[in-house]
Amino acid sequence: MAQNIDSILNFAKLDTAIERYKLDTEKVLMGDPEQELQNHYSSDCEQFHAGVWQGDIGTWKVSYSEHEYCEILAGASKVTDKNGHSITVKTGDRFVIPAGFEGTWEVLDNCRKVYVIFESNAQ
Repeated sequence: MAQNIDSILNFAKLDTAIERYKLDTEKVLMGDPEQELQNHYSSDCEQFHAGVWQGDIGTWKVSYSEHEYCEILAGASKVTDKNGHSITVKTGDRFVIPAGFEGTWEVLDNCRKVYVIFESNAQ
């Protein structure tokens, strides 16, 4: 199906609802981090998503079934793999977490990011 200029979504002009939530307690390792999600776009096939995420200070387990591009807009986080190797990401950093990554995500300073997710194994 052909698309036109009206199908382009400008996140800054959207009034997308903000979903606030807490993580399942079995995932949380430190703190009681509240998170916010503003999913601005999901494809019809439900494999592609884009929006803005924000998280409070805390640490939790992660297991990625999706590929995720992230751009940190504010704050800082530490991402650690199962072997204990980590990177700290901060405002301005851009990176991809590949599907299959397992480890922890630790928010060091309230963090806000743009995310773009591709779920390669969606049904």
